[in-house]
Amino acid sequence: MAGGLQHWIEEQRTRPPAPTRAWAWALAFGIATLLFGFYLGQVFPQTGHDIAPGYGSPVLAFEFAGSQSDLEAIFGFFTDPQQVTRLAAMRAGNEGDYLYMLLYAGFLASGCFALWRELRLRALLATSLLPVAAALCDAWENWLLLDIQAAFTLGDYSPAMASLPYPVAAKFLLLSATNVMIGAAATRLGRWWALFGTLAILAAIPTVMAIITPAAFAWALIPSAAAGWLLLLALAVAGSWRALAHKRPLADWSEAAPAPATPDAAPPARRVFGRRRT
Repeated sequence: MAGGLQHWIEEQRTRPPAPTRAWAWALAFGIATLLFGFYLGQVFPQTGHDIAPGYGSPVLAFEFAGSQSDLEAIFGFFTDPQQVTRLAAMRAGNEGDYLYMLLYAGFLASGCFALWRELRLRALLATSLLPVAAALCDAWENWLLLDIQAAFTLGDYSPAMASLPYPVAAKFLLLSATNVMIGAAATRLGRWWALFGTLAILAAIPTVMAIITPAAFAWALIPSAAAGWLLLLALAVAGSWRALAHKRPLADWSEAAPAPATPDAAPPARRVFGRRRT
């Protein structure tokens, strides 16, 4: 089986340039991810009781919660009339997050697969597995968050809080690595794509800062991820349009290849008047 897969990969590397349907899948998943992401952002609680401004949103503060005092800063004390509302909104958001995981994993995986079909780089084919792994970490994280919230609602402490940092860090690092690969691939597609690809690579830097000091930099996780995702969505639009309207791939090396040099025609023989010298 491994030998057959290796043979297929090698065949794809040597195939002639052709448009790929993977861009259409990436575009469909990308639009669905964007729209559902906007909706889900309104489902989660918009404000916390007393979270640090560096978290930005209560859901990010919840993902990096490490103690009961952190949970009280997010949801408020039992005497806070908004506590029940915040708890209900957070639970509804985390339940809907399972669908969001499927959407963004499909978007990033199909986009990386499309880039591999365009550029024939094995690293891009391997990168298509990173968002799937990130979604699995996200599912683990969600399971822990629901357990932590259930215990907090009853006034108890959940041991799941000790395990929470691992899937959270893994999820964001895997998504950041995916964005770096998307940006690196974009630098091979032309001057303007190279500019936006470089910006997407640089935007991944705050992810490490946010994981180390979430109370100050967690807010940067959303724009950091958005840079690579918006770049991939733009690539999906361009790739789908080029395939539909021009029947050509986004990275068409045949257009950039110089025409083969042809020897100049032999100059016409000059007529020599008079007697030929020997």
